[in-house]
Amino acid sequence: MREAKISRKTGETDITVALNLDGSGTTNISSGIGFLDHMLTNFALHGLFDLSLHAKGDLEVDFHHTIEDIGLILGKAFDQALGERKGIVRIADCFVPMDETLAQVVIDLSGRPYAVLNIQWNSPHVANIPTSLLTHFFESFAFAAHCNLHGRVLYGRDDHHQAEALFKALGRALDQASQLDPRRANQIPSTKGAL
Repeated sequence: MREAKISRKTGETDITVALNLDGSGTTNISSGIGFLDHMLTNFALHGLFDLSLHAKGDLEVDFHHTIEDIGLILGKAFDQALGERKGIVRIADCFVPMDETLAQVVIDLSGRPYAVLNIQWNSPHVANIPTSLLTHFFESFAFAAHCNLHGRVLYGRDDHHQAEALFKALGRALDQASQLDPRRANQIPSTKGAL
């Protein structure tokens, strides 16, 4: 079973995540940040991941700790659910349009964490979240998931659309990259023999 259950409690956040990579897109998400819940629901739905995520954070301070820690624990859940990463496709990409916006995410589940985001936000906030924190979410996720993640918005005017297209593209690219390829049998997809 490619599943993970993780809890993490600090002085700033208390987060519990349950993830099934081979799910159907069922979600139960509550972060205290409505727009982030909407983005994570889209991510799981389009990635066909079953995702339960509950977070309580110091939102009276700001959203930074909660969004960063959710990215970290969600990435850790993917890392744990992938295990040794035997038999996976490993590398995938996805373009997602949303009205006037076109976004792309490219993933390599290489075991090597790195993130490159090329997004020109049009305003400092989307909903009530600083757009810089959305970029930081992707970076935090990539480092904890031990994956190479490149995301870009080729064009777009509406920051809601840009964010949503990116989260959908992340879900779909992760779904493709994490799929088991029967041609690989139970082999690790690397000339090194390890990821």
